[in-house]
Amino acid sequence: MAGFEPFDVSHRVVIALLVGGGLLLVVLGRRRAAEAQSDGTLFAVAILAFTVPLQLVALTRSGWDVERTLPLQLCDLASLVAPYALWRRRRWAVALTYYWGLTLTTQAVLTPDLSVGWPDPVFVLFCGMHLLVVWAAVYLTWGLRLTPTWRGYGTSVAVTTTWAVGVYAFNDRVGSNYGYLNGKPASASILDYLGEWPVYVVAEVVIVMSVWALLTWPWVGATTQRSPAAVR
Repeated sequence: MAGFEPFDVSHRVVIALLVGGGLLLVVLGRRRAAEAQSDGTLFAVAILAFTVPLQLVALTRSGWDVERTLPLQLCDLASLVAPYALWRRRRWAVALTYYWGLTLTTQAVLTPDLSVGWPDPVFVLFCGMHLLVVWAAVYLTWGLRLTPTWRGYGTSVAVTTTWAVGVYAFNDRVGSNYGYLNGKPASASILDYLGEWPVYVVAEVVIVMSVWALLTWPWVGATTQRSPAAVR
């Protein structure tokens, strides 16, 4: 089975699907507003249909390892929050799906941490899960017009900070490195440009908070009426 090669044909197809599928879901959300609940439920099930098998396949291949197999990465959590946001449309869940999906999960699609390529099941399930989470963010925000607020921004920052503190403590306890919070990855990555630990962690926090603020500001300044579909 061939290994994963960044920006090969299969990877470029995935990136094209990321963009094309997102545009299609914006149109779908606006044209099928009356069916948003049923569409959202089916969408949620589709995400879980990729997420659960991915975890099982990874566990089957590598075996249980507390340092590597727990679903503690933010993309793993996003794949659970997004279905809830699609199903229940709680504001906090929609906000987390927006911020995590459009930044962290999109980055995972563009620079995936994969050792296998097409047509390996891990490649298919990994890409499917991440694409669907990003599409969920696009569908909820532009399709159903459940736009972000500064309150949602604050909630997302608080939840993400709590995750980082908790996962850092867990990593320190068991010797893992989820989220690369306790050390940079062995292979070259963008973190190499942000300094050594803990400088790069602080830099990540500043960058993420700034980008999320920029992703919030246009919506808060807009005068378009928010959809009543979101609930607390």
